[in-house]
Amino acid sequence: MDQLVIRDVDVVDGGGGDAYRADVVVDRGRIVSIVKEAAAAGCQRPRAMRELDAEGLVLSPGFIDMHAHSDLALLRDPAHLARTAQGVTLEVLGQDGLSYAPADDRTLEEVRRAITGWNGYGDDIGTGFDWRTVGGYLDRLDRGVAVNAAYLVPQGTVRAMVVGWEDRPATPEELDRMRRSVAEGLEQGAVGMSSGLTYAPGMYAPTAELTELCRVVAAHGGYYAPHHRSYGAGALAAYEEMIAVARAADCPLHLTHATLNFGVNEGRAPELLALLDRALADGADLTLDTYPYTPGSTTLAALLPSWASEGGPERTLARLADDATAERIRHDLEVTGSDGCQGVPVAWDTVEISGVSGASGPALGDHVGRTVLESARLRGETPWTTARRLLLRDRLGPTVLQHVGHEENVRAIMRHRVHTGGSDGILTGAKPHPRAYGTFPHYLGRYVRELGVLSLEECVAHLTGRPAARLRLPDRGLVREGYRADLVLFDPATVASGATFEQPRALPTGIPYVLIDGRFVIEDARRTDVLAGRAVRRTPA
Repeated sequence: MDQLVIRDVDVVDGGGGDAYRADVVVDRGRIVSIVKEAAAAGCQRPRAMRELDAEGLVLSPGFIDMHAHSDLALLRDPAHLARTAQGVTLEVLGQDGLSYAPADDRTLEEVRRAITGWNGYGDDIGTGFDWRTVGGYLDRLDRGVAVNAAYLVPQGTVRAMVVGWEDRPATPEELDRMRRSVAEGLEQGAVGMSSGLTYAPGMYAPTAELTELCRVVAAHGGYYAPHHRSYGAGALAAYEEMIAVARAADCPLHLTHATLNFGVNEGRAPELLALLDRALADGADLTLDTYPYTPGSTTLAALLPSWASEGGPERTLARLADDATAERIRHDLEVTGSDGCQGVPVAWDTVEISGVSGASGPALGDHVGRTVLESARLRGETPWTTARRLLLRDRLGPTVLQHVGHEENVRAIMRHRVHTGGSDGILTGAKPHPRAYGTFPHYLGRYVRELGVLSLEECVAHLTGRPAARLRLPDRGLVREGYRADLVLFDPATVASGATFEQPRALPTGIPYVLIDGRFVIEDARRTDVLAGRAVRRTPA
């Protein structure tokens, strides 16, 4: 007798076709049978050791988060409700060019400090950093985590290890070493390579260097996922650069959190989409992801000009501590428009402190939930004085929300035929962006049910089948016989994000069941103790 039958469920299979009613049988981690319209057909209905009456629910493939920052969260938090409660069954890690493998001891320490605002410092993960290679990190995930995870080789970490944190071209020998490092990561299971081209040190790579590394990615059947050089001033030129890199390297391209922000880009989504359509018509292998919100989220230190970040975190802190150099930084931020702030002069009333790392103790906590401008006014000082003190006392740790997006751009981009979903969710801080806990139900509740921007079938395809195809996963992302039973059941009438900017960790509603490898990780809307997630390694070309 089979293990589980999900009875009388409306299947939205991830392929974009119409929903249909069926009984779906799961056994040994796979979908073994789909009996369409079983009740109406009068046929012998499948039986199992367990039967789940799913009348009124939709069954879809588990959601795939194409841009996640759970690199350490998966290791420290077995429940990982930020993803499991949303119906996410697979996350893509190693994003924005900075993560924890491959790395030597020096680079690992530097990266841990540089992205404390994304992931915490990591002194609270049980086994410590007991890996140095991509393969070692994936093996660590294979010990059992909340959800499945794929990994991108982080180009900035590779550059830090080989070139350092200096703003200079790589030598021929260094470029060869970076090629080998990227190749080794892909051979050990990474699905591609990421860049963070507004973050040091990846931002110091010229176009030609990125192209050479992308040739390696293409040769191994991976894809390139860049956070490109600007989402503000010059955003369209930055998108064009990435398309040119992918074309020159003959490398598949996935544009990460493909937004157009700041006042200079209001209403310009049609220009971006026309650019993408031209590239697709010319034969580009191109996809993108977005989150369904207008504010962005990053670290406060990320807004600094690139020259201020050269040399690594300690050099950055030294520059901030020097009055004359700090004044140069302020001028670049407030007058010129630093490259870290996307070429747009910073508006401190749009920069909200969402978290501090705790490096300075609890003293900075009262800044959280206020914009830099609000905090400065409360203290009778300039916004830069407030921002500088936060950076110094929290050792570059503060995270921020940037309220710089445009709803019309968000809606237009999510409609595109190569769109996928990615939360870009930073899980640290007292008030993280609600996208960390709400992206996928927000798509379904807000943009499908309430606004009708996408049909239910379209949206599920964006969140499941399409990302699985980008990841070249032969047996995930669709409800098909023989496919892995990574599944989510949700109520289309009630599914919604509970997370708000006021309560960013509130859990979603309307998602009572989530299965990974055929095992319930969410059952009756409660987290079980199942750790069915494993590393998902690149499918050989």
